[in-house]
Amino acid sequence: MVSLKDSHFDLFHLPAQFALDDAALDSAYRTVQTQVHPDRFAAAGDAQKRIAMQWATRANEAYRTLRDPLKRATYLLSLRGVDIGAENNTAMEPAFLMQQMEWREGIEDAAAARNVDALDALLAELRDEKRVRLERLGTLLDSGADQAAAEAVRQLMFIERVASEVGAQIERLET
Repeated sequence: MVSLKDSHFDLFHLPAQFALDDAALDSAYRTVQTQVHPDRFAAAGDAQKRIAMQWATRANEAYRTLRDPLKRATYLLSLRGVDIGAENNTAMEPAFLMQQMEWREGIEDAAAARNVDALDALLAELRDEKRVRLERLGTLLDSGADQAAAEAVRQLMFIERVASEVGAQIERLET
């Protein structure tokens, strides 16, 4: 029996690795949800209802974490005792810092020119960059290069933030 303290992977009986079968995760989540859904315990006592709610909340949190590649990577690293240090570790390799500046300039230039096509192109570039970096992140995690994986997670978090800003600019210009 799985306990509330077991890992998200254990909860869904999945291997603790970055590469996950999405269909297996979805199926395992549905199975757990049907077992612990609070509606199944409507006639139960307060203690059983509370436990069912804790399990349902835990299942939802675990599913959201494992479904998102960045959250999954961060979680995997935390299981290995590695803090990605997103709040206080802003040091990044110079090439990535240069790329950041280019993306920021691209956003500013396109927004100033009200050029939605340029923003769309930048968003596509960011999505491609994210895809490539997620593949590399999987390789780093599988090989046990945890510090490099933590750096990759921080870079991917930045890419997601920039992509969100581009999306907000597009929305602003289209309204």
